[in-house]
This record gives sequence, C-alpha cells and structure tokens, in this order.
Amino acid sequence: MLFSDPTIKFEFLSVKLCSFTLHLMKKLFSTYCSDGAFSFAMLVLRLGAGILLMVNHGFDKLIHFSSKAPHFTDPFHIGSTPSLAMVVFAEFFCAVFVIMGLFTRLACVPIIISLAVALFYAHHGNAFNIGESAALFLSCFIAILFAGPGNASLDRFVGK
Repeated sequence: MLFSDPTIKFEFLSVKLCSFTLHLMKKLFSTYCSDGAFSFAMLVLRLGAGILLMVNHGFDKLIHFSSKAPHFTDPFHIGSTPSLAMVVFAEFFCAVFVIMGLFTRLACVPIIISLAVALFYAHHGNAFNIGESAALFLSCFIAILFAGPGNASLDRFVGK
C-alpha cells in the first residue's frame, strides 16, 4: 500500500492542498486577462446594464409617455415632450442596441448624455444618495464606450 503510514498521507495531501492554494492565489491576483474572459465580462456588463436600464427606466417612460410628457424636466429648453422622447430613445432603444452589441459605442453616447443629465441636472450631482442609480449606470456605459462590446456581440460581424 502506497500510504500505509497516515502521517505520509497527511503530508502528501497538505502539499497538494498548498500547491492548489498557491495556484489559485496566483490566478486571483494576476493582472492577465484572456480575450475570452474579457469578452465574457463585457457581455455580462452589456446585458446587465442594458436590460436593467431598458426595463426599469426606459420601458416605464415609454408606456407612460403621455402622462409623463407634460411634467418631464426640460434641461435643454426644447420642451418637455421632446426631452422625454430623447430620454426614451436613449434609455429604451439605445439600450436594446447595447444589449445586442450592435453599434454599441454609438448607442452608448445618447445613454451617457441622458444619464449625465439625470445625475447632474435632475439629481443635482448627488451621486451618493438619490442619484446613485444614475451614477452607477453612467459608470457602466462609460466603461462599455471605452472598452467596446467584446467578441460576443453583433458588432463583431459589422464591416466584414
């Protein structure tokens, strides 16, 4: 029998466990990121931020457009109805493009403008209280704008 002595078996297992732990620690603290991991992370970020923005904010404004339009804030002095229409375009339709990964960077621009107006105009720049949601969404879509959609997107096929 290979491990007839229990102390040898324990030492063998502890060496294997230490080796595995060391390998895991090296992976956790590594700054290397494979292309597949980056693409998966961007997919998760696009889907999470896009779906949450579209469903929780854009869809509500879309289905209640007529009741919200007269009372919607008008930061650009073009009227409350056109302002709401631009926000619905950004939060619903552009979010759909981000979710699909189609024209992702271009679709992020109206979303970022809309969220910046929401954070700095409607919530008075209060990112740590009432404007927390806008600040988090704004951070996500700025990251998507700079990093791009990743390989798990329809943008990958555009222009080929």
